[in-house]
Amino acid sequence: MSDLDLSQPREWIAQAAGIAILTGAGISAESGVPTFRGAGGLWNDYRAEDLATPEAFTRDPKLVWQWYNWRRELIAKAEPNPAHHALVQLEIRKRIFTLITQNVDGLHDRAGNGKILKLHGDIWRLRCMQCGANWPDRRVPLPKLPPHCQCGGIARPNVVWFGEPLPDGMMKEAEHASESAQVFLVIGTSANVYPAASLIPYARQSGAKVIEINTEETPYSNAVDCALRGPAGEILPKLV
Repeated sequence: MSDLDLSQPREWIAQAAGIAILTGAGISAESGVPTFRGAGGLWNDYRAEDLATPEAFTRDPKLVWQWYNWRRELIAKAEPNPAHHALVQLEIRKRIFTLITQNVDGLHDRAGNGKILKLHGDIWRLRCMQCGANWPDRRVPLPKLPPHCQCGGIARPNVVWFGEPLPDGMMKEAEHASESAQVFLVIGTSANVYPAASLIPYARQSGAKVIEINTEETPYSNAVDCALRGPAGEILPKLV
């Protein structure tokens, strides 16, 4: 479908009682948050895939935390963009609404969304490796690396690393939301990261109209009901 023809997807969204949304790094990139992966994702000669692992943290927690501290400083300067704000408007209007995000940057929270499933965790929360305590910490920069828990244990970022499972029950909730929606929006995700990407065919098989908004093609572009090419910050406000 032409990216100029928004009448049909706009109508689907207007008529839907329930909406589910999957967002990826692309929506945050429009706020100036680097993707931290791929060609531009190097930090001090390290790739994200080499740092975001339990093994890297066990080997050198301070190095991993230096990278996360740097990421937190970059993210702290970013502001939610018009696409984030459009999703808040959708949540206000729709009785059944779930925002499923692969992003850990907290921009959806800052924009004002409340019904969020954070598949990959939250960079603004810390988790103790010893006692399992989990708490928010928005200090930038963190005063001491690696940070420690009150119990004395080392804390890690409360995010999902490569090779780790998603938080308990998270995927079940995401599948339930995708299954219950009449419209499933896929925004700014490469659709290459699983199990998140599996929600796209899952929603379609459950009868949802699937609308993709992305600046480039994805593996699912030809399988969705409507693929809109362009920045989410320009397209989403026109749809809602």
